Amino acid sequence: MLIMSELDAHAPLRQDVRLLGRLLGNTLQEQESPILLELVEEIRKLAKHARSGHEDNSQKLFEKLSRLQPELLVPVARAFSHFLNLANLAEQYHRVRRRREYQQSQRKDQRATMAELHPRLQRAKISDQQLFDTLQDISIDLVLTAHPTEVTRRTLIRKYDDITDCLEKLDTVNLTDNERNRVIETLKRKIVSAWNSDEIRQERPTPVDEARWGFVTIEQTLWNAVPEYLRELDEWCQANLQRTLPMDFSPFTFSSWMGGDRDGNPNVTAEVTREVLILARWMAADLLSHDFEDLHMVLSAVHCSDELRRVVGDSREPYRALIKPLRDRLFATKAYLTARLAGEDWHGEQPVMSQQELLEPLKLCHRSLMECGISEIANGELLDTIRRINTFGVTLLRLDVRQESTRHADAMAAITRAIGLGDYTQWEESEKQRFLITELEGKRPLIPRYLECSAEVREVLDTFQMLAEQSIDALGAYVISMAHVPSDVLAVLLLQKEAGMDQLMRVVPLFETLDDLEHARATLQSLFEIQWYRDHIQGQQEVMIGYS
Repeated sequence: MLIMSELDAHAPLRQDVRLLGRLLGNTLQEQESPILLELVEEIRKLAKHARSGHEDNSQKLFEKLSRLQPELLVPVARAFSHFLNLANLAEQYHRVRRRREYQQSQRKDQRATMAELHPRLQRAKISDQQLFDTLQDISIDLVLTAHPTEVTRRTLIRKYDDITDCLEKLDTVNLTDNERNRVIETLKRKIVSAWNSDEIRQERPTPVDEARWGFVTIEQTLWNAVPEYLRELDEWCQANLQRTLPMDFSPFTFSSWMGGDRDGNPNVTAEVTREVLILARWMAADLLSHDFEDLHMVLSAVHCSDELRRVVGDSREPYRALIKPLRDRLFATKAYLTARLAGEDWHGEQPVMSQQELLEPLKLCHRSLMECGISEIANGELLDTIRRINTFGVTLLRLDVRQESTRHADAMAAITRAIGLGDYTQWEESEKQRFLITELEGKRPLIPRYLECSAEVREVLDTFQMLAEQSIDALGAYVISMAHVPSDVLAVLLLQKEAGMDQLMRVVPLFETLDDLEHARATLQSLFEIQWYRDHIQGQQEVMIGYS
């Protein structure tokens, strides 16, 4: 397929928008009334002309909207909301369509792709080895959040996904008239269903609900998208750089704030965060168990390397002999995590606790297949699974924790009062820093075993205690909102140490107010002048910038 001229490039998009608009119009006429459809069309045309600069139409539009009967306000608003959502879906799919057109064309490379970037780098005297080395050094942490203004229900999101699938089917070459009509009928049903659904959630989702939705995003999209993208990038490197990406190449990590962001949300407690962490591991085990089921079917080869034979003995199907116990342990892991959620003891098979327990046997299978000349199998589903494990691990994602700086200061104040040192919050900044560094460098425990404190302070301490019980692989950054001074960072590090964390989470100050932003440089400089802190961060400092 040749790239369309720029004049015609967006013709399919306009065609999709017209189709979706027509089906929505039919829905309004059939589900509501012809009067509503006429009114919406009149407003649309006035808005279109007003946007073209016709001031008289702007005035007519204003008058028309001002005179709307109260009972028509919501239906009209809903109609335009649905139309804009459908137009957005058409635009999103059009991006996919355009990318395919570029990939199929030999005349022009799409901007911001490796194919377009490579010649520019060559002209800039960047060697292929430099490019390949840089690719391997890339590290991108994508963070999933649930924004409080996001009100679209997952019910509608699923319908929108189905509508996008229909648009893709309509692009299929050589569709018969009957096949095309069936797709359009499906589109109509989805639009009618969306119109008759409640767009707004009637109940605020819990933090656990939000986290589950994040897991579904990984299951439905990212789980397959990551290995597909890495396979595409690897093929490009082989074709253009004559180099193959290493098997453990993993430029992406995924983190989440859902179930960890407790700033201003008392519903996110230590127990809620613990539950979310367990659920994330359960989802990872579930997804991986399906992958290992598939591998058990695919890896039926009988020839293997001596290395693999030494591990599995005289089994007639050596790869399956290695995969089956891992699959069974993943099933056991799901049962173990279900028991943990229920607060029950576990006496079953040892669950999978680290990604290396899965990676090493899979790499052994890969080496054996390559040695036996079966690279097609080695670099198929097996390599995809290895890349998924390198990306998602056995924890699915890393949970970030966010808390406001004064909550940590209040916890420190409860501790200093209990040990007879007065109120920490009343100390000068220099005094706080000296105390915190002394305790960070020391070995004796600081927090009394039976500390009397408020419920708010107890929740902060319980959170750190809960984090200390987790694998560091499941944890991301500890973000301090409303960070002001160096002691805000040092206090969080000390509270982690006192909770018994073997490996501390990276601590990220979030500078939000104008004053804090203006003083951020001085705050960081003060931290970097502390020898203990410099040794701890090993030359890496992460900062978040917000506004408040």
